[in-house]
Amino acid sequence: MSLRDLPAVHVVVAAAARQTPAIATALLTQAARAVLAECRAAVHDGAAVPALAAIVERVLEHIATEQMPSLRPVINASGVIIQTNLGRAPLSVAARRAMSAIAAGYSNLEYDLEAGERGSRSVHSAAQWTRLTGAEAALVVNNAAAALLLTLSGLANGREVLVSRGQAVEIGGGFRIPDVLRQSGCTLVDVGTTNRTYAADYTAAITSNTAAIVRVHSSNFRLIGFVHEPTLRELATVAQAANIVLIDDLGSGALLDTAQYGLAPEPTVQESLAAGADVVIFSGDKLLGGPQAGIILGQQTTINTLAKHPLLRALRVDKITLAGLAATLQAYERGTATSEIPVWQMISASVASLRMRAERIVAALPDPPSIVASESTVGGGSLPGATLPSVALAFDVAHPDQFAADLRRGDPPIISRINAGRVLLDLRSVLPEQDETLITRIKLGWNP
Repeated sequence: MSLRDLPAVHVVVAAAARQTPAIATALLTQAARAVLAECRAAVHDGAAVPALAAIVERVLEHIATEQMPSLRPVINASGVIIQTNLGRAPLSVAARRAMSAIAAGYSNLEYDLEAGERGSRSVHSAAQWTRLTGAEAALVVNNAAAALLLTLSGLANGREVLVSRGQAVEIGGGFRIPDVLRQSGCTLVDVGTTNRTYAADYTAAITSNTAAIVRVHSSNFRLIGFVHEPTLRELATVAQAANIVLIDDLGSGALLDTAQYGLAPEPTVQESLAAGADVVIFSGDKLLGGPQAGIILGQQTTINTLAKHPLLRALRVDKITLAGLAATLQAYERGTATSEIPVWQMISASVASLRMRAERIVAALPDPPSIVASESTVGGGSLPGATLPSVALAFDVAHPDQFAADLRRGDPPIISRINAGRVLLDLRSVLPEQDETLITRIKLGWNP
């Protein structure tokens, strides 16, 4: 058989259209040309000419692949709980329901139901933040970097801002604190040294043009050894004496005490406010466990100033984010965060419960992998260096990189990690409701 035996494009398109008349002719034509090009190359290399039915099947598979969304759900078995590359914090059932309900129709996003007139989207969740943290007021923007940009632009534009040399860091994705400061129109003034900075260094650096002190919490890095930095309360004393603003960029922004789960203490939002910070900034999709957002808490007059800044409109969040955030905060108000919010479910899960899940999974597999001890991390720029004991399924395969790639290519993709030549699926970062899907996927791809 030769290339002449391959059907013409219009023949393939007509045959495919009879099977799937709803697909546009242009799409079928494009796919037919692509598949026939592959067939020509294969026949040229000595392969047999496939039957028309086989070509049509490949055309339809080609279309299905092309139309698959690029953004897809995955199973995170990497052991990193807040995995930035995988979308950070998964949302609670309540948050997902709230977001779906608001997305389905109209809402009072900027409408005062009591007054029957235009309102402000800034009121949504503000009262919750006040109750949970003791802050006088709150403002929500689209992420923590935006929160810092707005705060500096609104409170310190054209003036000096003091930052410790050890805190002028990169916050991820190539974005650096000095760059954000410059973009906001502020002048960065380095204080102290990389490893040791004192309250007196800040006092000495203050001039008549100084507007603020920014403390950047080391949520994604650690300085160890011969180091020193002043406490937030010491910085508050310096700022108050000079009548300047103290801004605390917390990064993750925990509302719960991480130490009770065997982790290093992470300063909570409540502690930061109590220590005297005028403005506290943090993310909504890290240790809070909500949707992507940047939270700004502080005094009413300060928040009012930021709420009137023209930059806010470019940084504001939509109704769906506000709905998810409010539902997330309700779990904290009910005292049920550890049982409702996935991030805290994962952090608080016992090793015994993870082992029980692992045993149920391997019992359902004809060729079970090993169950091994593992170490998970919180991730997402939270608690650097801190780990949690965990349990993983270990796959001994000849080509671990290839096996890991096969797991990623499935539906849904499974994100694993390789350690000591074995592919590990760490169950601490896998949602319990995904266990059955994990079993199905392993059965399809695991061949010891």
